[in-house]
Amino acid sequence: MSKVIAAPQRSRLSVLWHKWRFHLNILLLLIPLGFMPKYFADAALFRGDAGLGEHEIGEIKVGPWSMRLAELRDEAPRPDGPAGYLKSFNAALCSSCVEQVKATYLRIGKPRSLRAAGVIFFGTPYRMGASLPVPVKTKADAELWITMEGWDGSMHQASIPLSQASPATIAWLNKQGGKP
Repeated sequence: MSKVIAAPQRSRLSVLWHKWRFHLNILLLLIPLGFMPKYFADAALFRGDAGLGEHEIGEIKVGPWSMRLAELRDEAPRPDGPAGYLKSFNAALCSSCVEQVKATYLRIGKPRSLRAAGVIFFGTPYRMGASLPVPVKTKADAELWITMEGWDGSMHQASIPLSQASPATIAWLNKQGGKP
């Protein structure tokens, strides 16, 4: 006598998987496409094709030199662990200043000396970047100070209102309860 072996019953999950696996794989391919526009916008920004940043301040005169300054992203400062909150800025020196400027610094509030000039910009003179610490208790009427040091030892400073340089930071400070 021959024995008939019944086919094992498939679970509901197995049936669903075999029926929908093609559609789920297509979905897994389509999800990254939704993030592509932001990726390409960020890539253009970092290459310099989209300018210095989302909120470009324009030309700032610092002594005999000038530079263009831009807020990298039009958003609130980001927390960075023990460093506190940081805001990213980009800058570009004027073409005639490139050979004369040794270093460029950025700081909230007037620096007391070159030793306290703030964060230094890094990168090429045509596209420099700096991550500026933003204290939570910064006043809304604070100024952003730019210090430039020349190869000849000269030092020049200029300031612009923080509200002009980064409106998103001012909105964030007001939300945090900063002093008016």
